[in-house]
Amino acid sequence: MASGRGSRSRKVSKGKSARKSGAFWHWTKRLLVAGFVVAGLAAVALFTAVYFAAQEMPGFEQLKSSQNGQTIVVRARDGTEIVELGPSYGEWLDANEIPEVMKHAMVSVEDHRFYSHLGIDPMGLTRAVYNALQQDRGVSATSTITQQLARNVFLNSNRTLDRKAREAVLALALEWNFSKEQILELYLNKVYFGGGAYGIDSASRKFFSHSARELSLEEAAIIAGLVKAPSRYSPTADAQAAVDRARVVIGQMVAYGDLDPARVPQFDTSIVHLREEAGQNSIRYFTDWALPQLDLLLPNGSNEPIDVWTTIDIGMQRAATAAVKSNVPNGAQGALVSLDRDGAILAMVGGTDYVTSNYNRATEALRQPGSAWKLFVYLTALEGGYRPDDTVHDQPVTIDGWSPRNSGGTYAGAIDVRSAFAYSKNTVAASLGYEFGFSNVASMARRFGISTPISTLPAMVLGSSEVRVIDLTRAFAAVAAKGQSVEPYGIIRVTGADGRELYRHEEPRAYQLVPDYVAAGITDLLQTAVATGTGRAAQIGRPVAGKTGTTSSNKDGWFVGFSSGITTGVWMGRDDAKAVPGLQGGRAPASAFATYMRYAVKDRPVEQFDTDLKLPEWQLEPDDEYYYGEDSDYYYYIDENGNLVEPQRPGAVRDQAPSYDQLDPAGMDRDPPPAANDSFLDRAINGLRPGRDRPEAPTAPAPAPSPTAPADRRYQQPVN
Repeated sequence: MASGRGSRSRKVSKGKSARKSGAFWHWTKRLLVAGFVVAGLAAVALFTAVYFAAQEMPGFEQLKSSQNGQTIVVRARDGTEIVELGPSYGEWLDANEIPEVMKHAMVSVEDHRFYSHLGIDPMGLTRAVYNALQQDRGVSATSTITQQLARNVFLNSNRTLDRKAREAVLALALEWNFSKEQILELYLNKVYFGGGAYGIDSASRKFFSHSARELSLEEAAIIAGLVKAPSRYSPTADAQAAVDRARVVIGQMVAYGDLDPARVPQFDTSIVHLREEAGQNSIRYFTDWALPQLDLLLPNGSNEPIDVWTTIDIGMQRAATAAVKSNVPNGAQGALVSLDRDGAILAMVGGTDYVTSNYNRATEALRQPGSAWKLFVYLTALEGGYRPDDTVHDQPVTIDGWSPRNSGGTYAGAIDVRSAFAYSKNTVAASLGYEFGFSNVASMARRFGISTPISTLPAMVLGSSEVRVIDLTRAFAAVAAKGQSVEPYGIIRVTGADGRELYRHEEPRAYQLVPDYVAAGITDLLQTAVATGTGRAAQIGRPVAGKTGTTSSNKDGWFVGFSSGITTGVWMGRDDAKAVPGLQGGRAPASAFATYMRYAVKDRPVEQFDTDLKLPEWQLEPDDEYYYGEDSDYYYYIDENGNLVEPQRPGAVRDQAPSYDQLDPAGMDRDPPPAANDSFLDRAINGLRPGRDRPEAPTAPAPAPSPTAPADRRYQQPVN
């Protein structure tokens, strides 16, 4: 019987398994059928879209005669035209006139499966998606030559899914209508190579002073390498970068069989003679930074001519250029950013010579700020309860094995916060950073717009984390704005060909980054740093607040400050980060700041700084505090010596005391309880009662104050 039951059980189990298996295959088949149906419908939709796009597409001759590129007139804030940027076209070269080496170079580096795909490259797209998933990053560029042509001729550069889908459809339509040779001819005559040059003939004449018909292997490799990043690989901007990119092109040509490896040893870029350019000026640093923003400001942009009104002041730009060039040490570079009180960029200098190098050090270079970073250290301390007149100790200190030294190797002992900041005392900055927490200093920097990575190791208080000139200038501008956020901007409005307004800048909502009393306190410190401290060379005959910065071995020199509503940041140093003899923030950068600012503020009224600290109630001294309680409570106050007294006795604090009719009459004749003695106070608050000196530094780190609530400094133990 048992055997029978087991047999029936196995049969039932097999039946259930068979039913499950049947259900699985049933749903699998249905999903496969549904997938094939969806894929079929998508294919029909794609075919229909490509068919109609191909029917409506202009003919080959029409595409040859059409001009891509946009004429842009850039104007200063007063409407004066400062530069006109537009397309430059060379001679149209038919397919049989284009050197084969130019064709091979372009196909090898941009789309080596050009002759085998139908306009889009499924293999390349699959590989790009796979690599993105493996490396947890975005999908890299996978546009074929045909897709690039479609984008250049028919679309804008917005990176949206809709634009990519339209680009793919148009690429398939181009392949439908034209041969590969025709597509390559259109592409090589229309692709953008930088500097306003469209097409290989324009690029050849711009860079090599001759027709593209005469291009050598070296020249063709340089031109083909430009397509990926015209500004970065421009031979007139960075010859070495252009040569390095050309070598990548040669490698691709060999890898895909378009160049005999035997010719590689003969590849010699030294025989290439670049055409010398003249007439460029530092305004191009600004236009290179501002104009790419049009893709975001004008999301539905077209190729119609436009006028762009910018925030640049022509006079200030010239003064800024002259100030940097006349003060920068030999062999070094300089950068300057100047902001109006609303964030408008009045002047921008990205280097000493745009023609030699169009690398914008004002917006792209990451450099250590040195002591200029102490802005965030002291902002954190002021927000945590310190005041400019409070006493700190300039003495040797060691934190986690790190022992900072002052610039002169000397220590001043007990000094006030104002003097410690003015003379840029490293030991005091280290102690304050330790007391309030290095992560809180980093959070303060983030709050003020520093977007680059920030270290939280102790040395961060001396500016070991790299920043951009524009970001640090923005932080100081927020201080000048009494603690409110400032957003730098460069474009005021844009108008089309018929004068209609396409865009107008709207003032962003400002946020209070720190309380106004903290902004007043740091302004007090910054003003002293210029009046009597390390920034004396930045004086201009009216109130200036600012801070110097010098990194180790004089690799970087900074001065950032403000006066009369204008905030300006100056950096100097070498691109290779080598030492510059004699470079200090208080010398050349501060002098450049003063040279520029004398011109910048000459037509503005003199403004005195608001350094009056109106402290919040939680930060008031004990003799300004009082206790509200029930009528039965006995009120006591603290006199200037820290002793408890009755409110009706002589010497009691009455400014904010309750009136006598609020007091208990029965208690008026009672003797007050004895004041707490020193022993009791020592035990109660660990020896930190008001009026006593601070104890020596602890041997173990104290917990950082909570970032959510301001700390009462009177009951914290600092590091000296």
